[in-house]
Amino acid sequence: MGVDLTLIWALIIVFGVMMYVVMDGFDLGIGLLFAVITDKDERDVMMNTVAPVWDGNETWLVLGGAGLFGAFPLAYSVVLSALYLPLIIMLLGLIFRGVAFEFRFKASEDRRHLWDKAFIGGSIAATFAQGVVLGAFIDGIPVADNAYAGGGLDWLRPFPLFCGCALLVGYAQLGSTWLIMKTEGRLQQEMYRFSSYFAWLLLIAIAIVSAWTPLSHPEIAARWFSMPNLLYFLPVPILVILGFFATLRALAHRATAMPFLLTLLVIFLGYSGLGISLWPNIIPPSVSLWQAASPVQSQLFSLIGALFILPFILVYTAWSYYVFRGKVRVGEGYHH
Repeated sequence: MGVDLTLIWALIIVFGVMMYVVMDGFDLGIGLLFAVITDKDERDVMMNTVAPVWDGNETWLVLGGAGLFGAFPLAYSVVLSALYLPLIIMLLGLIFRGVAFEFRFKASEDRRHLWDKAFIGGSIAATFAQGVVLGAFIDGIPVADNAYAGGGLDWLRPFPLFCGCALLVGYAQLGSTWLIMKTEGRLQQEMYRFSSYFAWLLLIAIAIVSAWTPLSHPEIAARWFSMPNLLYFLPVPILVILGFFATLRALAHRATAMPFLLTLLVIFLGYSGLGISLWPNIIPPSVSLWQAASPVQSQLFSLIGALFILPFILVYTAWSYYVFRGKVRVGEGYHH
């Protein structure tokens, strides 16, 4: 029995996307929170908590996209054809954020508010577009003769739009719990308050998505609620609820790192729930991983490069977060 390169590539892409959600999630969340934090010094602190690491976070997005292109070209072509507009909006949002990061600190006082608005707008656009892409993907993409068979605005449906709003809540919660861990004083106390609200909203959003998906897709309902699958998958929603209450408890006890870690756990569990619903399709509802895979030779060639570069990405990421660990205070630049 040979090695299943298709499965290995699927795991690499899933890992890359999850790392992106984790790492760029709190980064985008900070941009969303800029809209409610107006103090200049506190905004400086918020940005300085991610300034040393933000540009490395997008590495995982590039890895996921390049992996999809190399290992699953059919999925790459179909998904891009179906979701061009939200993906372009996402990229434009990320560009606005990147420019705002670099220019905000260099801008004069009377023009800094423009870069703050670009940072907020880019964060909202990128996050909402990512949620829409995810929702449209879950909802299913029609394929005929190995090509996209729908229209350019098929993603403009209630479920994808709701997923866009849900991701705004999820990233805001990641951002606020990250700031609890990285800041102190009045800003930290504000984040404790916001995190309590966002935790409830996130639970409601997860509950709605979890109900909406099987109600709209009988095949997903059959997978979750048939025996013995129900017994196998039941730990996922139970752990989500336990993680939610543990987050509220950690916030009430003014823990610093635990709210962030628990929020990551809840988002990971939600991510795994989507994986259970969609497996083994890479283009829901009908195209499997193996149907969309590139030739074995292409997968092997790409895999050699990926296995060479992945350890460097992981070591660089871990080292950068280690070097810039600790609290960020008013008046300090991240280079300190």
